[in-house]
Amino acid sequence: MPVVDVDPDELRHLTGHDEKDDEELKSDLFDLGLEFEGWTEDDEFQLEFAPDRLDRLSVEGVARSLRYHYGDDRGVYVPTTNSAEWTIEVEDQPEERPYVTGAVVRGLDMSEDALESLIQVQEKLHATMGRKRAKGAIGVHDLTMLKGEAASDGTGKSITYTSADPDEATFVPLDADREMTPNEVMAEHETGQTYGDLVADFDRVPAIYDAIGLFSFPPVINGRRTEVSEDSRDLFIEMTGTDQWTIDRMCNIVCYALEARGGKVERVEVQYADDAPGEYAGRTLERPDFEVRTKTVTLDRIESILGVDLDPRDVVDYAERAGLDATETRSEDGVSFEVEIPPYRVDVIHPLDVVDDIGRALGFNSLEPTYPDVSTVGGRHERSRLEDAARDTLVGLGFEDLLNFHMTNEAENFDRMNVAPDDDCVGAAEPVTIQEPYSEDYTILRTWALPSLMMVLENNTHRRYPQDLAEIGLAAWLDDTENTGAAEHRTVAGALARTDASYEDAKARLQAIAEAFDEDLRTPATTHPSFIDGRAAEVVLDGESVGVVGEIHPSVLVEHDLELPVAAFEFRLDALE
Repeated sequence: MPVVDVDPDELRHLTGHDEKDDEELKSDLFDLGLEFEGWTEDDEFQLEFAPDRLDRLSVEGVARSLRYHYGDDRGVYVPTTNSAEWTIEVEDQPEERPYVTGAVVRGLDMSEDALESLIQVQEKLHATMGRKRAKGAIGVHDLTMLKGEAASDGTGKSITYTSADPDEATFVPLDADREMTPNEVMAEHETGQTYGDLVADFDRVPAIYDAIGLFSFPPVINGRRTEVSEDSRDLFIEMTGTDQWTIDRMCNIVCYALEARGGKVERVEVQYADDAPGEYAGRTLERPDFEVRTKTVTLDRIESILGVDLDPRDVVDYAERAGLDATETRSEDGVSFEVEIPPYRVDVIHPLDVVDDIGRALGFNSLEPTYPDVSTVGGRHERSRLEDAARDTLVGLGFEDLLNFHMTNEAENFDRMNVAPDDDCVGAAEPVTIQEPYSEDYTILRTWALPSLMMVLENNTHRRYPQDLAEIGLAAWLDDTENTGAAEHRTVAGALARTDASYEDAKARLQAIAEAFDEDLRTPATTHPSFIDGRAAEVVLDGESVGVVGEIHPSVLVEHDLELPVAAFEFRLDALE
C-alpha cells in the first residue's frame, strides 16, 4: 500500500482548518480511508491509503479530499487554463518510448514545503503509475531557464522531444558539475546507474532540446540548467512514456497539486510528426487533458450495495461531497444518475467506484450492520477442506509446505523445464498472458506448479539437504470453452532433493497420499521432457490420468544449478475427492 508523508501543519493550512488538532485530523483522515501509520523523524504523518487513489500522493491531494469531507468544497472542480504559448514538437523520438505530454504552471510561491511536496508526488507517481519510470517519467523544469525555439507554426515557443546519440549528445545532469554524454550518465552517475537500464538497449536515447541544447534525458535524469529551486516561480512540466493515457493522467495529478499552491495552469501543444510512431502520428494535442468523464449508476444499485434507502436528492448531495457531480434522470426503468468524474480521479473506472465514493460521503461508520436475509450459515467449502487435508498429509510425509506466486514467465514455466506450450504432457498448455505486466518476471499465470518448486530449490542451494518441498496451488491455461476464456484448477506438486532421491521415493509418497484418501494408484510408464526417460510414469488415480511422477532430467537440474538428483510429482487436487 502506498505511504505518503504529510505535515499536519501544512494540512491544516491547506484545508483552512487550523482549529483541528492532530487526533481530529487522524480521525477525519481515517473516515476517508487514510490510515495513520506513525510519525516521521520530521514530525510528519505517515499515511497509508488505497493504491488506486493516486490523487492523494501529495499533501495538496489529501487536503482537497478533506475539504470535500468538511463540506467546504462541492462538486467537480476543473482549473481554468490559459492558452498555449509553448509547444512540444515530437520528431524522430524512440519507438520504444513514443509519447510525451506537458503543461506550464506560472505564479507559484515555491516554498520549502511546496518543493518537498512536489518532489514527493513526483517520486510516488514514478513508483506507482509510472512503473518505476518504465511506463511514465516526469520532468519538472524552471521555465525561466528554458529558451524556446520559434514554433513551426510561427507562433509561440517550442522545445523538441526527439532522440540522441548516447555517445555524442552532452549536457550537465543534476548533481553533477561537468558535461556528460547519456552513456557516461548511465555508467558513472548514481541516478543514471539506477534508471539507465530502461534505455540502455536503445540505439538512440530519448532527449528533449531547447534552443540552447539538451536539457532533459528522460526517463533517467534532468539537466542541471533547468533545476527547480525555492526561487522558481514558473515551471515547465514534461512527461514521456510508453502510454499516452498514463502520462496524461500523471500530468493531471501534478497540475492539480501545483494549482492548489496558487499556480496558474497554462496549456501546451504537443505536435506529433506525420511519421511519428504510435497512434497520434500527425496529430496536435492540447495538454493537460482536463476532460470530465461520466459514469451512469442506478439508484437501485446504490441502495442494494450500500444496504440503505436513499432519496435521489441525497445521492446528488453525497456525490457533490465526494468531489463528483450527479444529475438525476428518470425513465421507465427507474432512477439513475449521470455522474461526472474530475480529471485527477484516475481510479474511477466502473460505476461501483462511484457507489464507493457515495458510501464514504454518507459515512460507512453510520451504516447499521444487518444479517443477510438468507437462511444459511457460512462454513468451509469442501474444496477448501480437501486442500487442507491434502496439505496435512504432505506435511505428515515430511514435506515443507510452500506458497509461491501464481504468476511467472514463459522461460521459468516452459523453457527451463524442457517443455513447450504445444507439447502433450503435464504442464504444457497455452498460458494466460498478462497484457501489461508489471515486470518481465511475471508475464503469465503458471500452467503447473513444479517449476515453482525448482525455482525454490535453485535459490536454496546454500541450505542443508535433504530438501523435501511441496505446494498446493493454482494452475491455469487458456480454454475457449470456459466463460472466462481460461480454465484453472488446484494442483499438488512435490519435490525430493537429496543424494539418493529416486523414482521409488517419489512414488512411495504418492502411494501414501492415495491410501490416505482411499484412492487406487497406478503408475504406467510414460515420457515427459522434464523427466528422465525410463524413470517417469503417469499418475493414474481411480482409472483417470491426473499427473506425472519421476526423476527430473539432468538438463533441467543443470539449468537450475542443482548438483543433487531430484525426484518429483504433480497431479490434480480434485483427483483426491
